[in-house]
Amino acid sequence: MGMTMTQKILAAHAGLNEVKAGQLIEADLDLVLGNDITAPVAIKEMEKIKGEGVFNKDKIALVLDHFVPNKDIKSAENCKCVREFAQKHEITNFFDVGDMGIEHALLPEKGLTVAGDVIIGADSHTCTYGALGAFSTGVGSTDMAAGMATGKAWFKVPSAIKFNMIGKPSKWVSGKDVILHIIGKIGVDGARYKSMEFVGEGIQHLSIDDRFTIANMAIEAGGKNGIFPVDDVALTYIKERSKKPYTIYEADVDAEYDEEYTIDLSTLEPTVAFPHLPENTKPISAVTEEVKADQVVIGSCTNGRIDDLRIAAEIIRGERIAKGVRCIIIPATQEIYLQAIEEGLVKIFIEAGAIVSTPTCGPCLGGYMGILASGEKCISTTNRNFVGRMGHVDSEVYLVSPAVAAASAVTGKLNSPEALGM
Repeated sequence: MGMTMTQKILAAHAGLNEVKAGQLIEADLDLVLGNDITAPVAIKEMEKIKGEGVFNKDKIALVLDHFVPNKDIKSAENCKCVREFAQKHEITNFFDVGDMGIEHALLPEKGLTVAGDVIIGADSHTCTYGALGAFSTGVGSTDMAAGMATGKAWFKVPSAIKFNMIGKPSKWVSGKDVILHIIGKIGVDGARYKSMEFVGEGIQHLSIDDRFTIANMAIEAGGKNGIFPVDDVALTYIKERSKKPYTIYEADVDAEYDEEYTIDLSTLEPTVAFPHLPENTKPISAVTEEVKADQVVIGSCTNGRIDDLRIAAEIIRGERIAKGVRCIIIPATQEIYLQAIEEGLVKIFIEAGAIVSTPTCGPCLGGYMGILASGEKCISTTNRNFVGRMGHVDSEVYLVSPAVAAASAVTGKLNSPEALGM
């Protein structure tokens, strides 16, 4: 049998002509990523390894993004640890306050992730870079330490699920709705340790930001990675951002897939994941209960890109955030923040009564900038809605697209833009 796109990338980086699902391999790494939570653990593990230092100072990225600017002494000490390590080893791609962003939006923006790469990151949403045709996956801090020291990592070659995209999505349907629909269909363990490979003519109607969102949440279905073919949309993004060489891999026509699904984008509608799992989804038209919002968050590594902010601003423009709702907007990077200012989006948000934060993961993981109290409900564009994810164990998180989040912020309850006559 032939190989999938992911299997071809892994074979090439392992120096093998072919690999098969379940095979254990050691592969060369193009990039190793860590942040202010996971990197300190990896750094401590590296100290136990006898060696001269990192394998390549240009192929390590350290991004301070989860608790930055620091919220307390512990987060300050963690960031200090990473800063000192980056200075000691002359890490080229170290991003601190003023030059940072949420890692999975920042690295593609900086041109550090390109087609054909093998990337590991000590953060589960490292699978984001599959939008550009890379194999990228999350690992533990110990594997990150080994990767920084040796430039290699071991993998069990994943089998794959094919998602054939057809049709064109309607106006308010975005990548977030697509991936929530898929997770609702197959469950949070439906792709456990498998490559989620997205193909089909419908992909042409998905922006690069849509694709980043879909690949980002592959982990929420248990996926080892998510990956898209490298088309003109991906190539344009890569060439505008990066000087790195890239390699385009395509699945063989006789590649083997465990399952295949057809996703008709034209039939999808805005989708909501109710507490407390991303698989607990409903199309917005099927929501019969009233869900009043205490807080709305638009941001994160899933939905903090410029397209997301433009969609939110289109809905919020000329409106007011509902009384009693705290609306928090978080651009994913400094570049996105500046672009939002230049396009007047920040003005729209502030005039409506929202606040705009510096780039940070912040409330997504219950870090800061929007912690929930007991009984509070948050309608959010983030990626997880587990018990206690954003604060108190008796709070609730509803996962939605930027369009639904913006409409909900204005109406004060879970709603689609159609509720505003849009």
